[in-house]
Amino acid sequence: MESLVFCLFLGLSFHLGSSTTTSFLDEGPSYDYSASIECKSAPDDPLYNGGIIKNHPLGMRRSHHLRVATDSPAFILNNLTGDTIYTFSSWVKISGADSTLITTSLTTDNTTFTCMGTVIAKSGCWSFLKGGFVLDSPSTYAFIYFQNSDVQQLNISVSSASLQPFTYQQWNINQQNMINTARKRNAMLHISDVDGKRLQGATVVVEQISGDFPFGSAIAKTILGNSPYQNWFAERFNAAVFEDELKWYATEPQPGEVNYTIPDQMLEFAQRNQITVRGHNIFWEDPRYTPSWVRNLTPPELKSAVSSRIKSLMSNYKNEFIHWDVDNEMLHWDFYEQRLGRNASLEFFQTAQRSDPLARLFMNEYNVLETCSDMNSTVDQYVSRLQELGEGGVVMDGIGLEGHFSAPNPALIRAVLDKLAVLKLPIWLTEVDISNKFDQETQAKYLEAVLRESFSHPSVNGIMLWSALHPTGCYQMCLTDNSLHNLPAGDVVDALLKEWQTGVVEGETDAHGAFNFVGFFGEYNVTVNYGNRTTNSTLSLCRGYETKHWNIQL
Repeated sequence: MESLVFCLFLGLSFHLGSSTTTSFLDEGPSYDYSASIECKSAPDDPLYNGGIIKNHPLGMRRSHHLRVATDSPAFILNNLTGDTIYTFSSWVKISGADSTLITTSLTTDNTTFTCMGTVIAKSGCWSFLKGGFVLDSPSTYAFIYFQNSDVQQLNISVSSASLQPFTYQQWNINQQNMINTARKRNAMLHISDVDGKRLQGATVVVEQISGDFPFGSAIAKTILGNSPYQNWFAERFNAAVFEDELKWYATEPQPGEVNYTIPDQMLEFAQRNQITVRGHNIFWEDPRYTPSWVRNLTPPELKSAVSSRIKSLMSNYKNEFIHWDVDNEMLHWDFYEQRLGRNASLEFFQTAQRSDPLARLFMNEYNVLETCSDMNSTVDQYVSRLQELGEGGVVMDGIGLEGHFSAPNPALIRAVLDKLAVLKLPIWLTEVDISNKFDQETQAKYLEAVLRESFSHPSVNGIMLWSALHPTGCYQMCLTDNSLHNLPAGDVVDALLKEWQTGVVEGETDAHGAFNFVGFFGEYNVTVNYGNRTTNSTLSLCRGYETKHWNIQL
């Protein structure tokens, strides 16, 4: 077998530069990925040249917040269409306060979106807000309005606003165009004999044997000793994360009783099957998931226990995990910071960085992507905390977005990813599931929407489902029943895994001895037959913009 160059694709980040003009595909407008996290002296031009609110006057809307009447800027719109995804953006500035969180909301004659986008606006400069909404049915009138998050009286200025509608077909076409651009590459095989003579009419069979995009799921100790479950998992996924087994309460339920037997065995399963594993998590700021004995420690005792935990865990698993979720859900909780000081999480990251320098360090948080109604975890707050850690000397490597969804908002998902992409860090969806308040068919429909939106975004570098199987079910969403028969969500995952793989490509070389194919990034087996001669090669297709060429001799 001839072995060609192998390349690894884990953690590279793809970034689209800002666009100042709107292009239109034959099928409709091309989505504009532009975003900004800067506060600028002047606003940029509106996306899509303003879309359907170009030259639309900005009015005022009276609202009542905690019994306080306020007037807020508002767009009054007529005759919005149903079955439409609307992207919204604007630049916002305030006066009367140094900074505040501004929320955009939508009210129509038949629906309300309490939040379709947020931005932390400042005095004296313009900040970029990006979001959107989906209308399932048409509306005769609608209000898009801006409000600050508290009762403080201040003035809100809005500039360069844009509202661009997309039909579902147009939205899906944009997704597929980006998949073709960011997840695939043209390949050209040149077939010749040992003297360099090009061989016309050689038969070529190209088969993808693995994908380079990390797509996986959580696993629990229930996978140990369960061969059918192990085989089911390994046939589908190239990445995994331990649901609970690496967390402090699992590895040290009592002080000094550290036991890594279970996670060691789970790691062995992953390594046997060439499955990449994330490290989740070192600490968790939520006191409910902090060991009970830890919650009762004095600050000096806690500092000692924290030091022992991180040294023990990192030394035991150095170079084993590609990522570490260092201090989980820091935007919502602050158990360690309350007891050890504001710099506690910074010190956690610094210690992890020194202990395992080859692993990428992630912030991991929920409700950044799922909604903009959670005031603790807006996209700007995530960016701010990430930058704060960087200013403290931590080399931040990745953005972890949990993704515990109810009904997903595709326009908001893409807008949040656009803003985070400006940081040029790998973005992973780390714990994707759909609430079990929905029936299984609806779960599957929403899961497909989330996965397509995530895979098609060029800055997303990995997707992890939160679907570890237990005898009593899963956290929120299962892919199979206990007999490993697919549920609707499992059918969606299997269909997408098949769709996002090149599969088998067959054909013959042309008059120049060349054979061309377009393939997803990953590793391929290539078999070439000419007369009574056969050769087998292994090649890898990695990210790149130019056509990748290989020479194969028989």
